[in-house]
Amino acid sequence: MRRLTLLIATAGILFGCASNAPTHMALNPQLPAISAHTMAAKPIAIEMIDTRSANFVARFNHEGDAARLVSPSEAPRQQLDTVFRQGFNRAGYQIDPAATNHMQLQLEKLLTDVNETTFGYEASNDIIINVIASNSSQTFTKRYTARNTVSGPLSADFATLELAVNELLSDLTGKIINDPELNQFIQQ
Repeated sequence: MRRLTLLIATAGILFGCASNAPTHMALNPQLPAISAHTMAAKPIAIEMIDTRSANFVARFNHEGDAARLVSPSEAPRQQLDTVFRQGFNRAGYQIDPAATNHMQLQLEKLLTDVNETTFGYEASNDIIINVIASNSSQTFTKRYTARNTVSGPLSADFATLELAVNELLSDLTGKIINDPELNQFIQQ
């Protein structure tokens, strides 16, 4: 009888752990290395918007089961807005909502797609940010994309997935802030 009770208790604990999967992903993009692009503090207005059609940031697909969707713990729009404002400020620009030069950053896609099988998983991260910069006479538009893949045995490790997407976000924000073509347009 004692063995049966121990077996049932162990199975209950294991079942409870297996079904207690995280429901939120912690995004934490870091300010990348920034190089100064202007000597005088050029004023620029920055607007970050989220144009994604869905609010989740991760989708877990398991053979034959419905996809499990995971939301961000904080709004990605707000986090990216902070990173871009700090980054362009560090690059030598003055953030001013009334500036003639205006930049709209559109978060079009931010998704970790995880395919789980019996023997492992493969996660592909995909991020797309559109930049529309305008001054009094011209408009500059450019689409920035970043992708990477993470795989491993057994089930997906949530910390590894978060690290991969956060590194990708930091790389992409650095690519945008340090883009010579974009900076040349802003300085016109």
